[in-house]
Amino acid sequence: MYLLLFKNFIRSRSAYLGMLFLLLSGLVSIFVGRQFIEKQKANIEHTAVYQKEHIERYTGYIEKDLGLLLYYLKFGLVNKTDNLNALSIGQRDVNPSIQILTIRNLEGQKHDTDLQNPVSLLLGSLDLGFVIIFLFPLVIISYCYNLLSEEKEESTWILLSVQSQTPFRILFKKFMVRFALITGILLLLIILTVPILNLRINGALAGFVLVSVFYIIVWFALSFWVVSWNKSSRAGAAGLLCFWIVLTVIFPAVLNTFILSKYPLPEALDTAIEQREAYHEKWDTDQKPTLDKFYKHYPQFRSYGYPKESFSWLWYYAMQQMGDDESKNQSDQLKAKLWKREEMSRTLSYFVPGLHVQFQLSDLTGSGLADQLRFTQAAERFHEGKRLLFYPKIFANEPTGSIYWQQFQLEYYSERSKINWLVMLGPLLLFSLLFFYLGTVNFKKQTVL
Repeated sequence: MYLLLFKNFIRSRSAYLGMLFLLLSGLVSIFVGRQFIEKQKANIEHTAVYQKEHIERYTGYIEKDLGLLLYYLKFGLVNKTDNLNALSIGQRDVNPSIQILTIRNLEGQKHDTDLQNPVSLLLGSLDLGFVIIFLFPLVIISYCYNLLSEEKEESTWILLSVQSQTPFRILFKKFMVRFALITGILLLLIILTVPILNLRINGALAGFVLVSVFYIIVWFALSFWVVSWNKSSRAGAAGLLCFWIVLTVIFPAVLNTFILSKYPLPEALDTAIEQREAYHEKWDTDQKPTLDKFYKHYPQFRSYGYPKESFSWLWYYAMQQMGDDESKNQSDQLKAKLWKREEMSRTLSYFVPGLHVQFQLSDLTGSGLADQLRFTQAAERFHEGKRLLFYPKIFANEPTGSIYWQQFQLEYYSERSKINWLVMLGPLLLFSLLFFYLGTVNFKKQTVL
């Protein structure tokens, strides 16, 4: 029976067009992802070479004044990009994956990023995650919207009902044939990504596949429910397209607007202004209050005392530190609100399948807001580590040659979210069971069973 149903379905033009559409868009998305990964790797290689040459050049120019040298020297921290990120680029094309920092004030540096084409950012990236979330459901809709209505409109359903005691099973098998075909295309695309993107076969890739398959099941279950309404083909298509628009476009946009209004970010501007004012106003004030605040922050440096010179690197870097300290309140509020946005978005996504899948794919590939916030925290620790390393040497007027500069290579951050299989797959399974149950109830009411 399954083989016969498959042969009948595969002969239709819509089946070929749907498969071709998914295969072409999937292949394009894979190569778009590969191009993105290659660009990221090229940027990292370029930055590694730049940092090495940059340190060699400045240490050659400035041989005695360590404070002046470290005014210019930059050190890099990289948010390591796994090749799996090619399947779901997420926010990696907006947020910086490389932080290049001096030991001066941090708040003025940590949000620096590359210039991007705003039109490209508006349109987003055609990665495989986009194809799965937005395009696969459209093909599922085109395959399923008229499974029952077409039979009735062509007057073959009555004949089928007479010849078979369980016509519902035949209808269900038609769904299964289409599900097998769609899932096969997805698995084929995933198999192709392994050699093309040089992916590792691990838990993250398995999670990507399972989330995608469960999402496909959700749309087949939703189609099953809509078909159970026993309406015309036109009504079925309209109903499923309305669900697609609501679940993939309207709900995410409404939730995003709600979250942005609930957690506005005036602190982003306030932090920048506070940091600049806190630093610049120190030029016009006495050194002692600045140094007192600095020693309160770093009591271990109090032994360096109060320089009598009108300018000293101790005072200068104390000013830089005070710029960060006096903007810390706004900075902490900004981070807290960003985390609240992330938490609320994640909670609300449990009720929107497409949004939930987007979050899970971002977690698996390290491309979401949570990953970026953790990377920013790692950059703060990285910056603080460099300050604590160099401050004593600057304040003690050590010569630049006393430091082995070749040790300062690019450093890498690679922390990722742990996979919680229940949280990842549970909501999708519940949606599937709900829609399947509603469809079964409708069929029972219509005595189609």
